Amino acid sequence: MTKTKRKKSNHKGLKVAGVVALLGGIIAYFFLFSSMSKTGEKEYVFIDNDDNIDSVYTKLEHVSTKHSLWTFKQLAKVLAYKKHIRSGRYAVGSSGALQTFRNFRNGSQAPVTLTIRSVRTLGDLADDICKKLIFSHKDFMNAVTSPEVCKKYGYTPETIIGMFIPNTYDFYWDTSVDEFLEKMSKEDKKFWSFERTQKAESNGFSKEEVMTLASIVDEETDNEGEMPKIAGMYINRLHRNMALQADPTVKFALGKFEAHRIYVKWLSYDSPYNTYKYKGLPPGPIRIPCVAAIEAVLNYVHHNYIYMCAKEDFSGTHNFAETYEEHNINAQKYAKALTERGIE
Repeated sequence: MTKTKRKKSNHKGLKVAGVVALLGGIIAYFFLFSSMSKTGEKEYVFIDNDDNIDSVYTKLEHVSTKHSLWTFKQLAKVLAYKKHIRSGRYAVGSSGALQTFRNFRNGSQAPVTLTIRSVRTLGDLADDICKKLIFSHKDFMNAVTSPEVCKKYGYTPETIIGMFIPNTYDFYWDTSVDEFLEKMSKEDKKFWSFERTQKAESNGFSKEEVMTLASIVDEETDNEGEMPKIAGMYINRLHRNMALQADPTVKFALGKFEAHRIYVKWLSYDSPYNTYKYKGLPPGPIRIPCVAAIEAVLNYVHHNYIYMCAKEDFSGTHNFAETYEEHNINAQKYAKALTERGIE
């Protein structure tokens, strides 16, 4: 073979090798790095503590492309994934099989965004939480109603609802109840800054008492602008050693949260939460108060009102009064408006 022919042959061989290498690169990219999600959208796979390699594959089948799942399985065999299965919530999306496998094997979870809402009861809170995290409603309720657990965080079963500050937080799906409460305790301490703590003390309240009064204020109105005025009215009653006579506490005691009227027969119901029957604040918050209500108690408006009644125009605001006679007129107007609307 002449030198020229050999050069042409070598050049042709290099071209073939280049094409083979390119095709190999494309194939490798396709299997290792192309989007693993079957839909092209981010999906989530939840791995429980009792999952094994076969159940993991079954869960992946629902969201993964066939070629990516095949690649995942080969990586799992080579790197003994069945010995390193970790519980959690894992994303399957635009990342390829290689990165997804790394996340699964290393326990690199996709965090869950959880919003703590201003809800009425610990049961309502449990409903929200347990839709997003691994532990059960029962496990959560057992913890927050345990005197020993509550004491660990500086609360009682009656006051611990005040430890949950409304906000949005990130958790891992397999967070345990203990881990959840630990984080909420840290967030609670962070919320109660030196400034807020000082304001509470200067007003003569502990943070638990602030949360309890704030929960009543929150129940009284959705109008945040009116909250400091309502807080001032209740603080005036406390300073005068008067019963709070807060209608929301009666609703809470009876579990009649949606009631529009408070009947006289209810006012004698024997419950420490009935502030018509017992003076002072109830044993704990009657809901998780919103931050605006907490701030309203800390920064309450100073005035001379000691009575209030919902306005007859159903605007969600209130008529305030300094005397019982004036308050009685306001109450009659509201009762008349309820009757005219057929509201029981």
